Amino acid sequence: MKAVFDDRQRLHDPQHFMANGKTYPSPEAPERITRLMTGAQAAGCQFQSPKDAGLGPIAAIHSAEYLHFLRTIYPRWQRIPDAGPEVIPNIHPAARTDNYPKSAIGQAGYHQADTACPIGAQTWEAAYWSAQSVITGADLVAGGERAVYVLSRPPGHHAFADLAGGFCFLNNSAIAAERLCARGLRPAILDVDVHHGNGTQGIFYGSDDVLTVSLHADPDRFYPFFWGAAQERGAGRGMGCNLNLPLPRGTDDAGYLKALDTALARIDAFGADAVVVALGLDAHIDDPFKGLAVTTAGFGHIARAISGLGLPLVLVQEGGYVSDALADNLTAFLGGIS
Repeated sequence: MKAVFDDRQRLHDPQHFMANGKTYPSPEAPERITRLMTGAQAAGCQFQSPKDAGLGPIAAIHSAEYLHFLRTIYPRWQRIPDAGPEVIPNIHPAARTDNYPKSAIGQAGYHQADTACPIGAQTWEAAYWSAQSVITGADLVAGGERAVYVLSRPPGHHAFADLAGGFCFLNNSAIAAERLCARGLRPAILDVDVHHGNGTQGIFYGSDDVLTVSLHADPDRFYPFFWGAAQERGAGRGMGCNLNLPLPRGTDDAGYLKALDTALARIDAFGADAVVVALGLDAHIDDPFKGLAVTTAGFGHIARAISGLGLPLVLVQEGGYVSDALADNLTAFLGGIS
């Protein structure tokens, strides 16, 4: 299987992650790349570097205002007296229609949903090349490849059109789907990350061009909390084009695969001719976030079920954090793709 990655994606190295009122080292560390690459190569993946398609395919998803913020906020932040080493918000608007301030502090609060997406000196460059990797992956699939794995890091599915969050800055899965649309395809996004793909849902919520489907731990007591309920079905033209399948905490392989059958039936009913798989491996029983209980073998079963659709696949890396099983989980999944 062809795979895409750019080494500049290692440059983003967040130092802070605040949860439960405490600050921890970020789970979204560059070490993830090393382990994921080991797992992909064990499955026979051959990596290539992405082409630079420019800002256009990214701006097809993200607002110009937001992209300007991501590209300029770090040097602006450093001009604040006694500024910290990373851009981390401490205040947020009550609504997206509230005032858009000129202050770097205010704009950080507007464009960063939480404290899990600190911006450092090289965050933009890493996120840019993560996005370019998925653009190349989508182009390869549109050009006839059966399946392509994209080691996209930082990940993307919590990023909205103008809002970072949950370790994510640019929504790689959404960018890949939009690229497939531009190439004349009708894509579905299947998000198998343990967390709901709230940014992806938000981007396409009013659209019937892309079907969005997410299997995830029930958000009533799990991040991202405010999105991911079953009743969220889309709006306007997009009504019925969003399917959420929240799962009880600790759901095992059998329960997951049963829900996956529902997801795959919806993709078939949508008439999709390509699938972007938002490939979170954090549903694993030993992942640090402890949301679901999928086994390493279970990831192989999930992949075989998805392959049963018989559709071209862009496999976009989302979550999956440092554990002894991370590389093996990716090997099992990629080994199940046929």
